[in-house]
Amino acid sequence: MDKARIIAETAARISMELNAAAIIVSGELSFEGIETGGVPVYNISMRPKSIIDHLFSTGKDGKTPLKDLSDQISREASGNADHLQQAAAMEYVLGELKNGIVIGVVETRGSSSIIVHNIEENSLVKAMKECQERIKPEVMSAVMKISFDIALAGREGKKIGAAFIVGDSEEVMKRSHQIILNPYEGHEEIHRNILDKKNWESIKEFAQLDGVFVIDETGYIHAAGRYLDVDGKNVDIEKGLGGRHVSAAAISRDTVAIAITISESGGVLRIYKDAKETICMEALKAAIRYI
Repeated sequence: MDKARIIAETAARISMELNAAAIIVSGELSFEGIETGGVPVYNISMRPKSIIDHLFSTGKDGKTPLKDLSDQISREASGNADHLQQAAAMEYVLGELKNGIVIGVVETRGSSSIIVHNIEENSLVKAMKECQERIKPEVMSAVMKISFDIALAGREGKKIGAAFIVGDSEEVMKRSHQIILNPYEGHEEIHRNILDKKNWESIKEFAQLDGVFVIDETGYIHAAGRYLDVDGKNVDIEKGLGGRHVSAAAISRDTVAIAITISESGGVLRIYKDAKETICMEALKAAIRYI
């Protein structure tokens, strides 16, 4: 029996014994023909640094010290665990996973890892639940789904950045102004509801505009193309981030709104709450359920 088959069967057996919520696979490992007891299998993409790369790039005289290899394995294992945590959090946000155990299978050119992950201990999921104390979970999920799509696909083949300010909309509107005509002004609620998927394409189209979206905690969009009138002084964000992130963090300080930003370069999603970056996630290719 080949190695890949043994790994897949082992992961499936563990998932059934632990009554796991899902198996998340990163790599080319196939579960075709393997019994999982009804546990769904998802496939994600990743590009971790391989041990093989390390073997070829380190060491003199063609030799790699055992400690160097051990350190590299530790770093790769840590990276795999972090990647699984992000993937599990993403699937939780998208509504595909609930609380429970997730079995991760991560393959690189140099190694394979089976990881047991408890969603309830996932720091990203915990941070998301804290945001949902202010915003309806279904609203947060809808905003994140749209954000992931923008981060991955951009618009008309071009990468774009965007920001959604969700909750405390009355205060946010008071602390902002239009830089273009508000495309949502005067429209019926049915056309401004972010929970209605029929409106998602227009939202992604308006994401190309300068400014931010203002959305209330129930999911109704009040404005797009809005400029935030906030003081970015003393806002502590990662160096190198631009004005969109500064103003998003600042408005989350001055109101009880949650700010979600999408970086134009890199497709990284950040969530700010009370001026703090509580979540930073790299958008992964959408998980595909194939079992």
